[in-house]
Amino acid sequence: PSSSDIPDLSTDDFKSAAYEVVSDYRTKSTSGFQVLPAESHTGAVEYKRKIYKPSPSRLRTLATQMNYRMDEGKGVAIYEIGVEDDGTHSLLDYETIQESVTVIETLARSLNAIVLDKVYYQNEQQQDKNRVAVSTVTGQSCAADDELNLSVLDDERVEDKKEDKSDFVQIQNGDGLDKTMGIATRCTMTIQRVETHLLDPSPSSLTDIANSANSDFFATATEKATSGDSVLPSTKGNNLYHSSSSSVSDTLSKRNIRIAVVGNVDAGKSSLIGTLVTSSLDDGRGKSRISIMKHRHEIESGRTSTATTHLLGFRSTGEAIGGKDQVRANKPKSEDEIARESYRIVTLMDLAGHEKYLKTTIHGVSSGFADYALILVNSRHPPTHMTQHHLNLCCSFGIPLIVVMTKIDGCPEHALKISKLEICRLLRSPDVGKRPFAVRTQQDVETCMDKMHCLAPIIETSCVTGEGLDLLQTMLFSLPKRRHHEKKLDRPFEFLVEDIFNVPGVGSVVSGFVNAGELTVGGKAEVFVGPTDDGTFIKTIAKSAHIARINTTHVTAGQSACLALSLNKDLRKKLRRGMVVLRENATSTKFFDAEICVLKGEGTTIRRSYQAFVHILNVRQSAYARHIELVKNVALVLPGRHHNDAEEGIVLRPGSRAKVRFEFAKRPEYIRPGMRMIFRDGRVRGVGIITAIPTTFTVVN
Repeated sequence: PSSSDIPDLSTDDFKSAAYEVVSDYRTKSTSGFQVLPAESHTGAVEYKRKIYKPSPSRLRTLATQMNYRMDEGKGVAIYEIGVEDDGTHSLLDYETIQESVTVIETLARSLNAIVLDKVYYQNEQQQDKNRVAVSTVTGQSCAADDELNLSVLDDERVEDKKEDKSDFVQIQNGDGLDKTMGIATRCTMTIQRVETHLLDPSPSSLTDIANSANSDFFATATEKATSGDSVLPSTKGNNLYHSSSSSVSDTLSKRNIRIAVVGNVDAGKSSLIGTLVTSSLDDGRGKSRISIMKHRHEIESGRTSTATTHLLGFRSTGEAIGGKDQVRANKPKSEDEIARESYRIVTLMDLAGHEKYLKTTIHGVSSGFADYALILVNSRHPPTHMTQHHLNLCCSFGIPLIVVMTKIDGCPEHALKISKLEICRLLRSPDVGKRPFAVRTQQDVETCMDKMHCLAPIIETSCVTGEGLDLLQTMLFSLPKRRHHEKKLDRPFEFLVEDIFNVPGVGSVVSGFVNAGELTVGGKAEVFVGPTDDGTFIKTIAKSAHIARINTTHVTAGQSACLALSLNKDLRKKLRRGMVVLRENATSTKFFDAEICVLKGEGTTIRRSYQAFVHILNVRQSAYARHIELVKNVALVLPGRHHNDAEEGIVLRPGSRAKVRFEFAKRPEYIRPGMRMIFRDGRVRGVGIITAIPTTFTVVN
């Protein structure tokens, strides 16, 4: 062969391949006796010879395989370590087997599963039935089948060996195993899936497992595994176990703060979110925003056109969990990794800033259940009319504000001063009514925490130099939770549908927010989805659920989740955004009564048959004002703001309050009293609260 055909012996890939070839040759030349039947491609039993320094991509393959085996076994999988696919013994020693066992155990922990039992087998020979099987979980020898019997282990550490003539020997923590080189060993592991609402504390991520495979982690894991100590790796000196009990479910509901990020088109919203979630500074040319954008036209234009959510995790010490995914080098960590590692999560909702996508931003704020809002202002340019719209929109929903001055690196002092004066003027205006408060130190953060209802903190940041980002992260971690969804657990289950997917092999999947109650999915979880165009609800089964890409059977109020529904092709076509998933059959309506307030600003005239676009949580549809009645309380009506006309009826102008009966223009919707609404005809014109549903106009299913 020519010199070009000879591979470079110094490359890591060739060394790894050579190691595998030599290992396979040695294994095949020394193995030969059958210990188990050949492996089946279906079922809950998986055979593994060994796992040697797995990479993140290899771990993802192993995780998918483990999920499949647990699904086949209805939540339980059995792993045979040290066994070939044909069922023959691999003849590996204890140290090699234990390294693979440790990887499987930690991998199971990352998939919300636990190892119920580990049984080690030694001294197995063909035809000879002398062998030892030791369970490191129960601490006793055990028989795996009726054909092979157990003999007493010849070890000086077993007391009263001569007196005890039983075939079973009590051995604590596997101390009776022979750990010397050359003793053929294999292990049987029983793994069971544990749901996220029972799992405590948070498991490790696949990236951490891969990083630990190249460190000294496995050198000490063998000793810890048999002694019952934790073998989970730590990250940057912080143990992944928190000092206080914390489950993934609690993290995503009770300790999850939702923050809407709004601002003008050039304020740098996506760049700020990308810098926070990846923990890497921007290069000034779109590096951070590209890492979180979804669509190609967004990457090319630099403008966000859709409402997306991104998770920013914090440990119990306040340290932000960031970094990029090692498998997808230009993407942030996946949601499941962040959820498992975090003690507290901040959900950042990236909303569009361009005036062209204002209706998308309004819907994002209306249905986002935001605890707080970040108003981003470009320090190099004064606030625009869009900044004014965003301020009024957040104040209409009663959302506390945090102003972030971006791009302060290289900003002229006079431009920064003008921008500050203008934003302070907008905050002090009667429509907003907030007092600006400059945040420069940690003490300032503590000062404004309990005064967010009247203060508007202002933080100066730069995604290129990193100035002010630590202060912003501290404020985000310190913010108290404003919406306590856990108090709505006693209410009937209510899931608001935000998006619809058709997943191959799964079927119809709806994503959204659990507004109230709780649900346990499965074969008996009957739910009602609707309303459809004719106002009826579809009865179906909620087969499975995911929260933050983590499989679970239980979802609770305050969580963003995905539900897989059992629907045929015809019913699947009836699904749409704005529906709800309920446990009990309900009624829909085209009419509703609301007490509204017309916002001050540009001239707006509202009279009977006035048509506007209504946003009620996740519902958005055009509606007509069919009946208008003035609020009798004179204090609520500004004098001179309305008048009666025999032909036109009552006319409402900016500042007026009235009770209005609306009618949806297209289809009935599921709404209930107490829901907050806004209506617009291009721009936001007024806000209100639904007071009643006229039963005479209700469509009964």
